[in-house]
Amino acid sequence: MSGQFEKYFYDVITECPYGVSKKAIYRQAQFTFLPDQVMQFFIENGFRRNGSYIYTMACPGCSACIPIRLDADTFIPNRNQKRVWRRNQDLEVKIAPLQITNEKLAICDKFLQDRFPGKGSSALDYYAGFFVTTLDNTYEVEFWHNGHLIGVSIIDMFEDAINCVYFYFDPEAYRRSPGTFNILYLVDFAGKNDIPHVYLGYLIREISSMNYKANFKPHSLFLDGVWREIKE
Repeated sequence: MSGQFEKYFYDVITECPYGVSKKAIYRQAQFTFLPDQVMQFFIENGFRRNGSYIYTMACPGCSACIPIRLDADTFIPNRNQKRVWRRNQDLEVKIAPLQITNEKLAICDKFLQDRFPGKGSSALDYYAGFFVTTLDNTYEVEFWHNGHLIGVSIIDMFEDAINCVYFYFDPEAYRRSPGTFNILYLVDFAGKNDIPHVYLGYLIREISSMNYKANFKPHSLFLDGVWREIKE
């Protein structure tokens, strides 16, 4: 971590958000605004964004959370990913600054109840506490089918990077593999707009909802402070 920012960070101990049976430690700092080059510096060095907080995991005895990114120029979709790409060519995609609507809240609530039943989190909680930020340029990538919204990707966009913050979708659209298509679309968009990297957040091999990212190859993992390309 750059010395000029280190003084702003502090540790927060909590339950592991991914269900690992150990205490988690968020090393985080809250800012009201950061220049794009500073935000990109944090993302390039393995940090994540939650609302207006920048954080990294500093859990003792655990290194399960590994930052992962794709290079738009070198990524090669596998056979299944090519099928998903073709299957979703009937979707209309819109990109715009983040905006809360009742339709989005309804789909996000439906997604949260399907994926995390009994957790008590609401779509409004996610938008207000997680997605909305004063730090950078945050956008929503909306996926529409015949006038119906079926998925929304929350991203931060910089000159040299797209940072994936969150993706939710209508559970009834699961046969489309919307999570896979979302990543494929973002990598394609990055390549067409000369954006080198797409940051996918954490790869956690022990958790099925987080280890699918390893299927996108080649990818790079942030290990011991360095991005290392993984081809197989």
